[in-house]
Amino acid sequence: MIVCFLLTRLSGDPAQLMAGIDATPEEVAQLRHALGLDRPIYVQLLDYLRNAVRGDLGDSLRYGSPAVLLVLERLPATIELSAFAMALAVVVAVPAGIISATHRNSALDQVVMAGALWGQTVPVFWLGIVLIMVFSVQLHWFPTGGRGGLERLILPAVTLAAFNMARIARLVRSEMLEVMAQEYIRVARSKGLPERVVIARHALKNAAIPVVTIVGLQVGHLLGGAVVTEAVFAWPGLGRLMVQSIHFRDFPVIQVGILVMALVVALINLLVDLSYAWLDPRVRYG
Repeated sequence: MIVCFLLTRLSGDPAQLMAGIDATPEEVAQLRHALGLDRPIYVQLLDYLRNAVRGDLGDSLRYGSPAVLLVLERLPATIELSAFAMALAVVVAVPAGIISATHRNSALDQVVMAGALWGQTVPVFWLGIVLIMVFSVQLHWFPTGGRGGLERLILPAVTLAAFNMARIARLVRSEMLEVMAQEYIRVARSKGLPERVVIARHALKNAAIPVVTIVGLQVGHLLGGAVVTEAVFAWPGLGRLMVQSIHFRDFPVIQVGILVMALVVALINLLVDLSYAWLDPRVRYG
Protein backbone atom coordinates (compact mmCIF):
# COMPACT_ATOMS: atom_id res chain seq x y z
CA MET A 1 0.00 0.00 0.00
CA ILE A 2 2.83 2.40 0.86
CA VAL A 3 4.80 1.67 -2.32
CA CYS A 4 1.70 2.00 -4.48
CA PHE A 5 0.77 5.27 -2.78
CA LEU A 6 4.20 6.76 -3.44
CA LEU A 7 4.40 5.55 -7.04
CA THR A 8 1.01 6.98 -7.97
CA ARG A 9 2.11 10.40 -6.68
CA LEU A 10 5.06 10.28 -9.07
CA SER A 11 2.80 9.68 -12.10
CA GLY A 12 1.52 13.22 -12.47
CA ASP A 13 -1.00 15.75 -11.22
CA PRO A 14 -4.69 14.73 -11.41
CA ALA A 15 -5.77 18.28 -10.63
CA GLN A 16 -4.32 19.50 -13.93
CA LEU A 17 -6.27 16.82 -15.85
CA MET A 18 -9.50 17.51 -14.00
CA ALA A 19 -9.22 21.28 -14.44
CA GLY A 20 -8.57 21.02 -18.18
CA ILE A 21 -6.03 22.62 -20.46
CA ASP A 22 -7.76 26.02 -20.34
CA ALA A 23 -7.66 26.30 -16.55
CA THR A 24 -5.57 29.03 -14.99
CA PRO A 25 -2.81 28.20 -12.48
CA GLU A 26 -5.01 29.65 -9.71
CA GLU A 27 -7.89 27.31 -10.62
CA VAL A 28 -5.56 24.31 -10.68
CA ALA A 29 -4.14 25.32 -7.29
CA GLN A 30 -7.63 25.65 -5.82
CA LEU A 31 -8.60 22.19 -7.11
CA ARG A 32 -5.36 20.69 -5.81
CA HIS A 33 -6.10 22.20 -2.40
CA ALA A 34 -9.67 20.83 -2.47
CA LEU A 35 -8.32 17.34 -3.21
CA GLY A 36 -5.70 17.62 -0.48
CA LEU A 37 -2.85 17.18 -2.93
CA ASP A 38 -1.03 20.33 -1.90
CA ARG A 39 -0.04 18.87 1.47
CA PRO A 40 3.37 17.21 2.04
CA ILE A 41 3.57 13.61 0.82
CA TYR A 42 4.18 12.17 4.27
CA VAL A 43 1.07 13.95 5.60
CA GLN A 44 -1.02 12.53 2.75
CA LEU A 45 0.40 9.05 3.37
CA LEU A 46 -0.29 9.10 7.12
CA ASP A 47 -3.81 10.34 6.46
CA TYR A 48 -4.35 7.59 3.87
CA LEU A 49 -3.13 4.85 6.24
CA ARG A 50 -5.18 6.24 9.12
CA ASN A 51 -8.33 6.15 7.02
CA ALA A 52 -7.48 2.70 5.62
CA VAL A 53 -7.37 1.24 9.13
CA ARG A 54 -10.96 2.44 9.56
CA GLY A 55 -11.95 0.87 6.22
CA ASP A 56 -12.00 4.10 4.24
CA LEU A 57 -9.79 3.76 1.15
CA GLY A 58 -10.95 6.99 -0.43
CA ASP A 59 -13.34 8.14 -3.13
CA SER A 60 -12.69 8.05 -6.86
CA LEU A 61 -11.48 11.38 -8.20
CA ARG A 62 -13.31 10.70 -11.45
CA TYR A 63 -16.64 9.26 -10.31
CA GLY A 64 -16.89 10.62 -6.76
CA SER A 65 -18.06 7.26 -5.37
CA PRO A 66 -16.07 5.02 -2.98
CA ALA A 67 -13.14 3.42 -4.80
CA VAL A 68 -13.79 0.07 -3.10
CA LEU A 69 -17.29 -0.15 -4.57
CA LEU A 70 -16.01 0.63 -8.07
CA VAL A 71 -13.34 -2.07 -7.83
CA LEU A 72 -15.68 -4.71 -6.35
CA GLU A 73 -18.23 -3.93 -9.07
CA ARG A 74 -15.69 -4.74 -11.80
CA LEU A 75 -13.95 -7.62 -10.02
CA PRO A 76 -16.47 -10.40 -10.99
CA ALA A 77 -15.87 -9.76 -14.71
CA THR A 78 -12.10 -10.08 -14.24
CA ILE A 79 -12.48 -13.24 -12.14
CA GLU A 80 -14.74 -14.72 -14.82
CA LEU A 81 -12.23 -14.01 -17.57
CA SER A 82 -9.18 -15.11 -15.54
CA ALA A 83 -10.81 -18.31 -14.30
CA PHE A 84 -11.93 -19.31 -17.79
CA ALA A 85 -8.48 -18.50 -19.20
CA MET A 86 -6.72 -20.56 -16.53
CA ALA A 87 -9.12 -23.49 -17.01
CA LEU A 88 -8.51 -23.31 -20.76
CA ALA A 89 -4.75 -23.20 -20.22
CA VAL A 90 -4.77 -26.24 -17.93
CA VAL A 91 -7.15 -28.28 -20.10
CA VAL A 92 -4.99 -27.73 -23.17
CA ALA A 93 -1.51 -27.61 -21.62
CA VAL A 94 -1.59 -30.71 -19.40
CA PRO A 95 -2.54 -33.17 -22.18
CA ALA A 96 -0.12 -31.41 -24.54
CA GLY A 97 2.70 -31.77 -22.01
CA ILE A 98 1.89 -35.43 -21.40
CA ILE A 99 1.75 -36.20 -25.12
CA SER A 100 5.01 -34.38 -25.65
CA ALA A 101 6.72 -36.31 -22.84
CA THR A 102 5.43 -39.72 -23.93
CA HIS A 103 6.55 -39.03 -27.52
CA ARG A 104 9.90 -37.50 -26.67
CA ASN A 105 12.00 -36.27 -29.62
CA SER A 106 9.27 -37.13 -32.09
CA ALA A 107 7.77 -34.75 -34.63
CA LEU A 108 4.74 -34.37 -32.34
CA ASP A 109 7.00 -33.38 -29.46
CA GLN A 110 8.73 -30.77 -31.61
CA VAL A 111 5.41 -29.31 -32.77
CA VAL A 112 4.10 -29.02 -29.20
CA MET A 113 7.31 -27.42 -27.93
CA ALA A 114 7.44 -25.03 -30.88
CA GLY A 115 3.88 -23.98 -30.10
CA ALA A 116 4.81 -23.53 -26.44
CA LEU A 117 7.78 -21.37 -27.38
CA TRP A 118 5.57 -19.23 -29.60
CA GLY A 119 2.99 -18.89 -26.83
CA GLN A 120 5.60 -17.62 -24.38
CA THR A 121 6.99 -15.00 -26.74
CA VAL A 122 3.94 -13.52 -28.48
CA PRO A 123 2.80 -10.15 -26.98
CA VAL A 124 -0.67 -10.23 -25.45
CA PHE A 125 -1.90 -7.06 -27.17
CA TRP A 126 -0.68 -8.26 -30.59
CA LEU A 127 -2.32 -11.67 -30.23
CA GLY A 128 -5.61 -10.06 -29.18
CA ILE A 129 -5.63 -7.72 -32.17
CA VAL A 130 -4.80 -10.56 -34.58
CA LEU A 131 -7.59 -12.74 -33.17
CA ILE A 132 -10.07 -9.88 -33.58
CA MET A 133 -8.97 -9.25 -37.17
CA VAL A 134 -9.16 -12.93 -38.15
CA PHE A 135 -12.10 -14.36 -36.20
CA SER A 136 -14.24 -11.23 -35.76
CA VAL A 137 -13.57 -8.98 -38.74
CA GLN A 138 -12.78 -11.57 -41.45
CA LEU A 139 -14.68 -14.71 -40.40
CA HIS A 140 -17.42 -13.10 -38.27
CA TRP A 141 -17.32 -16.01 -35.81
CA PHE A 142 -17.06 -13.99 -32.61
CA PRO A 143 -17.92 -10.44 -31.48
CA THR A 144 -15.10 -7.93 -31.36
CA GLY A 145 -15.51 -7.15 -27.68
CA GLY A 146 -17.74 -6.60 -24.69
CA ARG A 147 -19.03 -8.97 -22.03
CA GLY A 148 -21.92 -11.32 -22.59
CA GLY A 149 -22.26 -14.97 -23.45
CA LEU A 150 -19.63 -17.60 -24.15
CA GLU A 151 -19.03 -16.24 -27.65
CA ARG A 152 -17.71 -12.98 -26.16
CA LEU A 153 -15.50 -14.82 -23.68
CA ILE A 154 -13.57 -17.11 -26.02
CA LEU A 155 -11.24 -14.67 -27.80
CA PRO A 156 -10.12 -12.71 -24.69
CA ALA A 157 -9.70 -15.98 -22.77
CA VAL A 158 -7.52 -17.49 -25.52
CA THR A 159 -5.45 -14.30 -25.60
CA LEU A 160 -5.00 -14.31 -21.85
CA ALA A 161 -4.33 -18.06 -21.66
CA ALA A 162 -1.66 -18.26 -24.37
CA PHE A 163 1.37 -17.53 -22.18
CA ASN A 164 0.17 -19.68 -19.28
CA MET A 165 -0.74 -22.50 -21.64
CA ALA A 166 2.77 -22.53 -23.06
CA ARG A 167 4.51 -22.37 -19.69
CA ILE A 168 2.38 -25.11 -18.12
CA ALA A 169 2.87 -27.40 -21.13
CA ARG A 170 6.66 -27.04 -20.93
CA LEU A 171 6.62 -27.70 -17.18
CA VAL A 172 4.35 -30.76 -17.48
CA ARG A 173 6.67 -32.21 -20.13
CA SER A 174 9.75 -31.61 -17.99
CA GLU A 175 8.24 -33.08 -14.82
CA MET A 176 6.75 -36.07 -16.64
CA LEU A 177 10.10 -36.92 -18.21
CA GLU A 178 11.74 -36.81 -14.79
CA VAL A 179 9.04 -38.89 -13.10
CA MET A 180 8.85 -41.50 -15.86
CA ALA A 181 12.55 -42.22 -15.38
CA GLN A 182 11.96 -43.28 -11.75
CA GLU A 183 12.14 -46.85 -10.51
CA TYR A 184 8.51 -47.09 -9.39
CA ILE A 185 7.33 -46.35 -12.94
CA ARG A 186 9.36 -49.29 -14.23
CA VAL A 187 7.90 -51.47 -11.46
CA ALA A 188 4.37 -50.42 -12.40
CA ARG A 189 5.02 -51.31 -16.02
CA SER A 190 6.57 -54.63 -15.06
CA LYS A 191 3.33 -55.53 -13.27
CA GLY A 192 1.54 -55.31 -16.61
CA LEU A 193 -0.45 -52.19 -15.90
CA PRO A 194 -1.78 -50.42 -19.01
CA GLU A 195 0.29 -47.43 -20.06
CA ARG A 196 -2.59 -45.01 -19.52
CA VAL A 197 -2.92 -46.24 -15.91
CA VAL A 198 0.82 -45.83 -15.34
CA ILE A 199 0.72 -42.29 -16.69
CA ALA A 200 -2.50 -41.14 -14.99
CA ARG A 201 -2.19 -42.85 -11.61
CA HIS A 202 1.54 -42.99 -11.00
CA ALA A 203 3.35 -40.47 -13.20
CA LEU A 204 0.96 -37.54 -13.46
CA LYS A 205 0.03 -37.34 -9.78
CA ASN A 206 3.67 -37.34 -8.72
CA ALA A 207 4.44 -34.62 -11.25
CA ALA A 208 1.46 -32.52 -10.15
CA ILE A 209 2.96 -30.52 -7.26
CA PRO A 210 5.29 -28.37 -9.40
CA VAL A 211 2.49 -27.93 -11.94
CA VAL A 212 -0.01 -26.83 -9.27
CA THR A 213 2.62 -24.48 -7.87
CA ILE A 214 3.21 -22.77 -11.21
CA VAL A 215 -0.56 -22.56 -11.82
CA GLY A 216 -0.91 -20.69 -8.54
CA LEU A 217 1.97 -18.39 -9.36
CA GLN A 218 0.46 -17.65 -12.78
CA VAL A 219 -2.57 -16.02 -11.15
CA GLY A 220 -0.52 -12.85 -10.79
CA HIS A 221 0.42 -13.00 -14.46
CA LEU A 222 -3.22 -13.56 -15.38
CA LEU A 223 -4.32 -10.46 -13.49
CA GLY A 224 -1.51 -8.46 -15.05
CA GLY A 225 -2.36 -9.75 -18.52
CA ALA A 226 -6.03 -9.03 -17.91
CA VAL A 227 -5.20 -5.31 -17.77
CA VAL A 228 -4.07 -5.39 -21.41
CA THR A 229 -6.56 -8.01 -22.59
CA GLU A 230 -9.57 -6.18 -21.16
CA ALA A 231 -8.45 -2.97 -22.81
CA VAL A 232 -8.11 -4.69 -26.22
CA PHE A 233 -11.49 -6.46 -26.03
CA ALA A 234 -13.40 -3.71 -24.15
CA TRP A 235 -14.04 -6.22 -21.38
CA PRO A 236 -15.66 -4.32 -18.46
CA GLY A 237 -13.45 -5.72 -15.74
CA LEU A 238 -10.99 -4.51 -13.14
CA GLY A 239 -8.12 -4.44 -15.64
CA ARG A 240 -9.91 -1.99 -17.92
CA LEU A 241 -10.90 0.13 -14.94
CA MET A 242 -7.24 0.23 -13.88
CA VAL A 243 -6.12 1.40 -17.33
CA GLN A 244 -8.74 4.14 -17.35
CA SER A 245 -7.81 5.16 -13.81
CA ILE A 246 -4.12 5.35 -14.70
CA HIS A 247 -4.88 7.62 -17.66
CA PHE A 248 -7.05 9.82 -15.47
CA ARG A 249 -4.64 9.54 -12.50
CA ASP A 250 -7.47 8.40 -10.26
CA PHE A 251 -5.18 7.56 -7.34
CA PRO A 252 -7.72 5.97 -4.94
CA VAL A 253 -9.03 3.53 -7.57
CA ILE A 254 -5.50 2.53 -8.61
CA GLN A 255 -4.51 1.91 -4.99
CA VAL A 256 -7.60 -0.17 -4.19
CA GLY A 257 -7.30 -2.13 -7.44
CA ILE A 258 -3.69 -3.12 -6.75
CA LEU A 259 -4.55 -3.99 -3.14
CA VAL A 260 -7.39 -6.28 -4.25
CA MET A 261 -5.18 -7.96 -6.86
CA ALA A 262 -2.50 -8.57 -4.21
CA LEU A 263 -5.06 -10.12 -1.85
CA VAL A 264 -6.38 -12.41 -4.61
CA VAL A 265 -2.86 -13.60 -5.46
CA ALA A 266 -2.09 -14.23 -1.77
CA LEU A 267 -5.33 -16.19 -1.31
CA ILE A 268 -4.74 -18.35 -4.38
CA ASN A 269 -1.19 -19.17 -3.28
CA LEU A 270 -2.47 -20.13 0.18
CA LEU A 271 -4.94 -22.55 -1.43
CA VAL A 272 -2.11 -23.97 -3.56
CA ASP A 273 -0.01 -24.59 -0.45
CA LEU A 274 -2.92 -26.34 1.26
CA SER A 275 -3.47 -28.55 -1.79
CA TYR A 276 -0.02 -30.14 -1.40
CA ALA A 277 -1.24 -32.42 1.39
CA TRP A 278 -3.93 -33.82 -0.90
CA LEU A 279 -1.55 -34.34 -3.80
CA ASP A 280 1.25 -35.88 -1.72
CA PRO A 281 0.35 -37.78 1.49
CA ARG A 282 3.91 -37.27 2.71
CA VAL A 283 3.19 -33.58 3.15
CA ARG A 284 1.78 -32.77 6.58
CA TYR A 285 1.02 -29.49 8.29
CA GLY A 286 1.37 -28.86 12.01
